[in-house]
Amino acid sequence: MDTTTSVNRGPLAGLKVLELGQLIAGPFAAKTLADFGADVVKIEPPGAGDPLRKWRLLKDGTSVWWQVQSRNKRSLALDLKDPQAQDIVRKLARDADVLIENFRPGAMEGWGLGPDELLKLNPRLIMLRISGYGQTGPYRDRPGFGVVAEAMSGLRHLTAEPGRVPVRVGVSIGDTLAALHGVIGILLALHHRTAHGVGQVIDVALYEAVFNCMESLLPEYSAFGAVRGPAGSALPGIAPSNAYRCKDDGYALIAGNGDSIFKRLMAVIGRDDLGADPLLSDNAGRVARVAEIDEAIGQWAAQRTVDEVLAALDKASVPAGRIYTVADIAADPHYQARGMLDSVQMADGSTLAVPGITPKLSLTPGGHRRNAPVLGQDTDAVLHELGLTPEQIQGLKDKGIVSCTATGAQS
Repeated sequence: MDTTTSVNRGPLAGLKVLELGQLIAGPFAAKTLADFGADVVKIEPPGAGDPLRKWRLLKDGTSVWWQVQSRNKRSLALDLKDPQAQDIVRKLARDADVLIENFRPGAMEGWGLGPDELLKLNPRLIMLRISGYGQTGPYRDRPGFGVVAEAMSGLRHLTAEPGRVPVRVGVSIGDTLAALHGVIGILLALHHRTAHGVGQVIDVALYEAVFNCMESLLPEYSAFGAVRGPAGSALPGIAPSNAYRCKDDGYALIAGNGDSIFKRLMAVIGRDDLGADPLLSDNAGRVARVAEIDEAIGQWAAQRTVDEVLAALDKASVPAGRIYTVADIAADPHYQARGMLDSVQMADGSTLAVPGITPKLSLTPGGHRRNAPVLGQDTDAVLHELGLTPEQIQGLKDKGIVSCTATGAQS
């Protein structure tokens, strides 16, 4: 069977997606679809475009983050507050498979672009709505960013050393988790549409996406009244699993919490007495004596460098690893072998490293088909596909409703 076409185009080839969101959650969901072949038209306001274009470190005036978040997309610069622009969105929605938005609840309805209107135009449309607190409930109208969702979900309470101020995860994990839940919802809705022929609305709340990953937090409270607290680098209730300081002041992360793994770990550190102790043969017994176990591992690690610790544990098949910086990632041969260190050529001829595509599909893998667009780079092409004449497009430009950047430029 010739699979060349399907491999090159991706499993979502032919799927038409409208992205009306900005910053992180909605665009990350759309980016994931675009990586696997979907035709994503990103609608941005004329002038500044998506604020992410100016976030963090800039190269030639544009965030290098932009090359990750908006790769494989087309940019249509369109003022959604204008009635003519709203009509354009309706025309695009008639032929779209998926629409993604992450505005505050009510914004789309205020523009006449809510699900009641759009699903009438296109009953097969799947509409992903990502917001801080969801489309219903007493908090729906509150502004919600990922950092607030991380706190409300219970995650921020756990990310600290005991007795110290809770810290945030160093990336926008709440937005990313919400985006991935949104992608799951889209794929589920596409499956349902295949069977039943109709689209639907997917309501993803940032705090709920994070809360969904909080494991046993709620049932432990329900059954025992236990309020899990911060535990630093340890994993409460699972032992041993911690970060241990080494002779060269680095840290080795060691997970010896499997029953057989624990025995191998104790053999490596010269504590067969602990490995053979029947009271430590299962996790419950080890949790009761976790301080003793951690002290034994810590004393052993403190006499060795991180490399020495990891070499000994790898030989014994005990899961362990170092704490990577981005410099470690960029130099790591496994990242390279797995295709996770990709690169793109910028407009000035320079090369920019970007994360590779994940997950990895054997028959229809994702791919990097085009760089992130300049603001409005595809305005003319998208409007032409809608049937607008050059004169009509120029009229919209003259009114400031749309804008277009000359094609060929990439930033």
